[in-house]
Amino acid sequence: MYRDHVEPRTMESVLSLVKFTHCKKDIYSSFVPQQCPICGGNTVSSWDVAQAPVSIPCPFSNAHNEKCCFVLKPTQGHFIGEYDGCSDLHVGIASSKGIVYHYNETGIHKDSTGWEQCVSIPLVPPDQYALIYQWDSYLEEISPAEKWLSYRYDEQDHNCYTFALTFINSLLHLQGKKTFSKDEFTARYVLPKTRRASKYITLCHEVSKNGFYITDYFRDFR
Repeated sequence: MYRDHVEPRTMESVLSLVKFTHCKKDIYSSFVPQQCPICGGNTVSSWDVAQAPVSIPCPFSNAHNEKCCFVLKPTQGHFIGEYDGCSDLHVGIASSKGIVYHYNETGIHKDSTGWEQCVSIPLVPPDQYALIYQWDSYLEEISPAEKWLSYRYDEQDHNCYTFALTFINSLLHLQGKKTFSKDEFTARYVLPKTRRASKYITLCHEVSKNGFYITDYFRDFR
């Protein structure tokens, strides 16, 4: 379910994670310790290339630094430290200047702040200048439409996702391309990103609570 949004939180609050291997286990942490948390041995001395530390890419970004994206975040709170994996999400469309257009029970909003920690799905290649210009122009064109007035809002059937997908499909139609149903767009673009984000949230939670998160070797984080 997709609903309204709340106060900003910057990317600085997102925990940075690394993974290294020791004792035939993959170990996640916010830093590389001198001693293995399993055996107490020196972690560095036994590393080969496959076991050396690697940074885990953060799945979240600041929408206001992005261009022409579909963006989503929790309706209440933030992904890191607060999201339970089941609560409502709120979605919007980022312009080429990082302004997020979104729709809720009070109508259309254009935010220059408030989307600093979100999942971002780029939809326009950076070299498509004509489409980027069209993207912004069309955002301005459809936003004042009567169908996006506050009284038309319905939590289940006419919400923020309706606005975002209507915009995307309108641009696809203008280009003579196939449009998406909500299920199609979600399966192709949203679910791969949110699954990765969910794994990252789990890792952050465990590392914050215990200092480390240990899994069987070769259980890759992807």
